Amino acid sequence: MVTHVPAEAKGDERGALLAYIEEQRGGIRRALLGLTEEQAASRPSASELSLSGLLKHVAEVEQGWIARAKQEPPAIRRDQSNWHETFRLMDGETVESQLAYWEKVAAETEAYVRSVPSLDDTFPLPNDPWFPPDARVSVRWLCLHLIREIARHAGHADIIRESLDGKTAFELVALEQGKSWG
Repeated sequence: MVTHVPAEAKGDERGALLAYIEEQRGGIRRALLGLTEEQAASRPSASELSLSGLLKHVAEVEQGWIARAKQEPPAIRRDQSNWHETFRLMDGETVESQLAYWEKVAAETEAYVRSVPSLDDTFPLPNDPWFPPDARVSVRWLCLHLIREIARHAGHADIIRESLDGKTAFELVALEQGKSWG
């Protein structure tokens, strides 16, 4: 993204990881600036991805990983029967409601990461066929995974937004800051 993540305070690895997670969240949030619900739900390419669908997906994924780290079930359990629902808003869901939900998830992520005794603490991966059997990962791995997951979809969001109205990430950062680009 086009924003700057300040250097962490000496020895504040947690703060650095959380800052990078937040920076990538910002890329997705900015991609939605000034759009109608219809625009946010549109799919301007051969892909099934939309901005509102990406928003919902990353919020669900982040919540699910934090729940797993706490050894709790995700708020929404996805399987083959409902996986398609993670990438589109369903009845009653709006961009505004998903942004509010993601804000709560983000606060939960921050609180959890700051509360664990060590980033080296581990938790078991679920017994899903795409994970190695009996595997464990660290909280540090979790943070890096969230950075990767959200960044990947923030890149998708950049492309979708530019396809919708030509606005680039630079213009959206300026719009967010109340400035003009160019």
